[in-house]
Amino acid sequence: MHRAYGPTPALRGVDIAVDAGEIVAVTGPSGCGKSTLLHCLAGLLTVDAGAVHYRGEDISRWSEAARSRLRRTEFGVLFQFGQLVPELTAAENVALPLLLGGATRKAARKAATLWLGRMGVGDLAEKVPGELAGGQQQRCAVARALVTEPRVLFADEPTGALDVLTGEQVLAEILQVVREQGTSVVLVTHEAQIAAYADREITLRDGVVDPTGLGIGTPG
Repeated sequence: MHRAYGPTPALRGVDIAVDAGEIVAVTGPSGCGKSTLLHCLAGLLTVDAGAVHYRGEDISRWSEAARSRLRRTEFGVLFQFGQLVPELTAAENVALPLLLGGATRKAARKAATLWLGRMGVGDLAEKVPGELAGGQQQRCAVARALVTEPRVLFADEPTGALDVLTGEQVLAEILQVVREQGTSVVLVTHEAQIAAYADREITLRDGVVDPTGLGIGTPG
């Protein structure tokens, strides 16, 4: 696939495949195209050339509305800073994807409570993000990304805003859940110790897959 920002190419012919239940780490130096690749795969961006196939269909040709529905049902997306809605409680944040998908308020609340408990923050359900520590916020964001029990989780530097110990704890909790569910994971990271948790590592450099696998560098 190819993707550029104006005259600047971000992806220059990247071709990858992720198997069902596989955890793939995407690594590389700053500006190599890691986040752009993840955003194209998740349907947040469209490609300029090439295709993004999911279950036999090219989702890059779908409308934004159709891709949004896919992210509410079969895809989960987790960002570095969680991006929780600041005015909503933890439980309301986690319930949000279900409510947007048409679930009843009671069912969404029940599922949110369950997932907050699974991530070890069930006692913080009524707290708003500003009342939570960084690791607690990210656990809530993980619960929100997984509450729909997606087939694929896209995680963009999910531990990048956390200290090393908290980051590894959060990642271990994520991977335990996704392995139990058979969820595929595309994990963008610049940290070798985080990438080591994956089943396979793909390294990008200057918008292409680096066959040497020596592209780990600074965040980007």
